[in-house]
Amino acid sequence: MTAVIQRVSSASVRVDGELVGRCGKGLCILLGVAKGDTEQDADALMIKIAGLRIFNDENGKMNRSIRDVRGSMLIVPNFTLLASYKKGYRPDYMGAEAPERAERLYNYFCGRMELLESLPISTGVFGADMELQINNDGPVTIVMESSVLLGKK
Repeated sequence: MTAVIQRVSSASVRVDGELVGRCGKGLCILLGVAKGDTEQDADALMIKIAGLRIFNDENGKMNRSIRDVRGSMLIVPNFTLLASYKKGYRPDYMGAEAPERAERLYNYFCGRMELLESLPISTGVFGADMELQINNDGPVTIVMESSVLLGKK
């Protein structure tokens, strides 16, 4: 799994002009599921993201996690994170998991994050054409891969 984690002051997602998810101060996470990913990949990312100290403390140092600041999250599925751009100029997405399995793992990730961290979670709509508004705070943006966390890469 690949996650693009952005510290935000706010973020929202619309489908066909309708607001379907939003968060305030917290994280906007774009999540891509790769072929062969499992619940172990989702759990590794979830644990690392929940503990990631990228929010400022009283001294202005990035020393607090989403848990510590009791922030909210917007988690959006994004298969294009798995694009291969090695050949030519048209990316291919052969590294992305099949939609049915990817949706199941995306839902698993979101459900576990909400259950275990007890933080407000909003989501995008899997497979939909979405419009995101992201107010990045910092900016702080981190790309994280479960394969690195699990020692597969």
